[in-house]
Amino acid sequence: MIDQSAYALIAGSAVDRLLTAERDAIERAGALIHASLRAGGVLQAFGTGHSRSVALELTGRAGGLVPVNQLGIRDLAYYGDASPRDILDPKIEREPGLAARIWELADIRPEDVFVIISNSGGNAAIVEMARLAVRRGHPVIAITSREHTAVAVEERLADLAQVVIDNGAPYGDATLPLPGGGSACGVSTLTGVLAAQLLVAEVVGRFLAAGEPPPVFRSANTPGGDAHNARLLDRYGPRVRLGDA
Repeated sequence: MIDQSAYALIAGSAVDRLLTAERDAIERAGALIHASLRAGGVLQAFGTGHSRSVALELTGRAGGLVPVNQLGIRDLAYYGDASPRDILDPKIEREPGLAARIWELADIRPEDVFVIISNSGGNAAIVEMARLAVRRGHPVIAITSREHTAVAVEERLADLAQVVIDNGAPYGDATLPLPGGGSACGVSTLTGVLAAQLLVAEVVGRFLAAGEPPPVFRSANTPGGDAHNARLLDRYGPRVRLGDA
């Protein structure tokens, strides 16, 4: 039977698995991010499709880290010369050379670290972005499904990343099999967003352990929030583009 209880059981199990099996990977990823930010770096978050939700969770939100820039296909229209019509095709993420075009529009510096999110880990833009980062000496952290990416026959995000966080999603992402074929109710965004917040907690804890104030956004809807956020953002200028975050 497919109902909310069936999905709740699977979702709860996926969350529990992430909270136990991926703690070491999140700790190692947090150490890389902390080192980058202490050196003046920016966390570059990139995802396509629904993985954009996880990149957005890391970017420009109350309680989140300030030095995070979300890279995206939208940048080609926001900051480049592409029209919105040019980027509306959901299959554009498979286009060779797309990541290089996105990279060229950002102010990416040697001390930056990358978090790249993709359930399949195999789309051209995802693999290309990871490859570009690795070739330029940037640490790459992947949030991906090991089960799905295991069936890929070509280069995968997981092959390029220094740290891999497994989101625990099944092949194809959806979790509840349908009688006529296919499945319903994806889980990768749920566990991906949780992984993102665990990373934030890990990094903030490392700043505090070092006796340093963590660069964290305050809600713009609280007294002094705008002024606090503006002071921190001034350190990074256009390197951190909040866009529609």
